[in-house]
Amino acid sequence: MTRRSRLSALVQWILLGALVGLFCGSASALFLHLLDRATSFRGTHRSIVFALPLAGLALGALYERFGRSIKGGNNLVIDTIHDDGPEIPLRMAPMVLVGTVLTHLFGGSAGREGTAVQMGASLADAIAHRIGVSSPVRRQLLAAGVAGGFGSVFGTPIAGAVFGLEFVSLGRIEYDALIPALVAALVGDVTTRAWGIGHTPYPAAPSVALTPLLALKWLVFAAAVAAVSTAFIELTHWLKRQGERRVPRLGVRMLLGGAAVVGLWQLSGTDDYLGLGVPTIVRAFEDPHLPVYAFAAKLLFTAITLGAGFLGGEVTPLFFVGAALGNVLARALGLPLPLGAGVGMAAVFAAASNAPLALSIMAVELLGVAIFPHAAIVCALAYVMSGHRSIYPAQRLLGGKGGGRLSRPVALRDLRDTAPPEEKPHIPVG
Repeated sequence: MTRRSRLSALVQWILLGALVGLFCGSASALFLHLLDRATSFRGTHRSIVFALPLAGLALGALYERFGRSIKGGNNLVIDTIHDDGPEIPLRMAPMVLVGTVLTHLFGGSAGREGTAVQMGASLADAIAHRIGVSSPVRRQLLAAGVAGGFGSVFGTPIAGAVFGLEFVSLGRIEYDALIPALVAALVGDVTTRAWGIGHTPYPAAPSVALTPLLALKWLVFAAAVAAVSTAFIELTHWLKRQGERRVPRLGVRMLLGGAAVVGLWQLSGTDDYLGLGVPTIVRAFEDPHLPVYAFAAKLLFTAITLGAGFLGGEVTPLFFVGAALGNVLARALGLPLPLGAGVGMAAVFAAASNAPLALSIMAVELLGVAIFPHAAIVCALAYVMSGHRSIYPAQRLLGGKGGGRLSRPVALRDLRDTAPPEEKPHIPVG
């Protein structure tokens, strides 16, 4: 590539990345505003949670009628990036936005990242098709859409850019999309803030020297994180598979799932496990009396909500799970609560999404640079210990976490069935 062609490509990446970021940031601003209104309304009208099963029935019927082409969600985005599939329907953006807001309005335990990623990808693909870019540039814009959505909805643009490059494959980072992803994430974040949207402030992590003893504690910590992440992934996927097998109609599955959430809500006697759960995440940084079972309760609420088919993401609920787990482990291992909660918050999602680099950076953007070595160690260890599984089963495996390479990419959902027999021993599934 000549100097002139490199300059031309750079200008194209910056302009298109900025355009994608502008749309992603505006969509995230609208989404976060509506989500805040829905959460506030539910807080002052608690009885609305009893309507979650009926809301699920209605949402499921509408999604079956109009949303079949976008059923895959984040997995559809990953498949499209890899396979250069048909255009992601533009209606994905408004449908997932409305569906997620309604999930939170009625008390479903879900997050924001899935919605932001899907909105960003569908908007980016609409731009790619309207201006007629080549297939390689389209893939770059899809990664930029993921980065712009993720970075703007959490206020973490650098982590958003890395996540857009990292979450697509295991064993390779998509560096060819680095510039558009970085620009989209930065512009998206600035745009969201320009609309007057703020983000939750978290306590800064304390500065703690890394010693051999502390490293051993982080090893134990990472093993617990990997076990909890694995439990969430397997339970969510199992509930989804069983529901689809035994109850063919999505609306009925969501009705049953909603009823289960309402039952658990009444049994727990608290609203802490509904919706995002941000107040409890913040509480985990400072409360030595946080219930030891809080992480497990949120895990169960979220697995049922998402397994039944309700819309939303996994990040914020897994932040809750990680922060609450980190709180418990910090007390048991003699670590400062803010450090344990912060590391746990990042590491649980890092292991569940196979994105340890992005989440290590995200920890810095949210909690300060002092947390970086600790978060990086635990995120990396938990990522390896969690095996070849993910909340995104469409992720392609290129290199095993325990060493070895596959001759061709294999989706995690197909690993047991399609990986060549001679290559399986080098890549343990669990």
